[in-house]
Amino acid sequence: MPVPSVRPFRRDDRDQLTDLVNRHVAAVVPGVSVSVNTVVGALERQPDEFITDPWVAERVTLVAEQRRSVVAAAHLLRYRDGAEVGDAYRDAGAVDWFVCAPPASFLPDAEDAADLLMNACLAQLARWRVRVRYADGALPAPVVHGLPRNWPHVRAVYERAGFRHVGDTQVVLLARVAGLPDVPPGPGVTVERTVGECGTRLTAYAGERALGFIEVDTALARPERHVRAAGLADIGNLHVEPGERGTGLEHRLLARAADWLALCGVDRLVAYEAETDLAAIGELTRCGFTELARTDRGWTHRPG
Repeated sequence: MPVPSVRPFRRDDRDQLTDLVNRHVAAVVPGVSVSVNTVVGALERQPDEFITDPWVAERVTLVAEQRRSVVAAAHLLRYRDGAEVGDAYRDAGAVDWFVCAPPASFLPDAEDAADLLMNACLAQLARWRVRVRYADGALPAPVVHGLPRNWPHVRAVYERAGFRHVGDTQVVLLARVAGLPDVPPGPGVTVERTVGECGTRLTAYAGERALGFIEVDTALARPERHVRAAGLADIGNLHVEPGERGTGLEHRLLARAADWLALCGVDRLVAYEAETDLAAIGELTRCGFTELARTDRGWTHRPG
């Protein structure tokens, strides 16, 4: 078996890289895949990250190759040290994402190839002389961020290299829109649809008093990116005023969101909650959501 080697990404790697990315995406969220154009475009810029992306000074993509096959890949970022850069990102380096083939009988050196690539990543971060080293798993696909627990082989590479989870854990939940609560708004309650911060906002009012709102983002599959995520949306915000908690308003808001999502052709809805917020997770579960994945966010390099 030829020894794996690490080199910079070449354009003719794009199809194999996309296949490797999509294998990891498919383990996290059902029915989602990204195109070659989406993957290659994300190597150059990340338009959704409109705050942090302008802070990036350098981007490097490396691949591990064995028998002319791309068996692992990583995308690295170096952030500038200017005053306009946020404190946590200033002069930081990051393994923005890392994907690799899991160990298998037909690829016995997969683990060695992944470790070889990670060593090359650490060497690049050392050459950049960054202040701090971060890691993530933010592939250019909806819902995939942090380091999903569905990727134990990637987690093992991170931990062998000295990265440690120091952030929070997020629970990703999924519901079928048809299975969301079917309850009326309630007596004297009206629902107004407006533009929200994270999607379309549906606000419940009693007269002129706002009781709470939900925002749903139906633009996860943008046509120019050729992402296969049709029928998928997520909850950008769900807020209920303190005095309305425990009244079932969350169920009524989700019911109104379900009506709107059905008109949009959306049949699945994603929600995100902190692992520690058991009350919120329980409420969503009662509304028809089931746990899809858990993802650990915030990894820092701590060798030794």
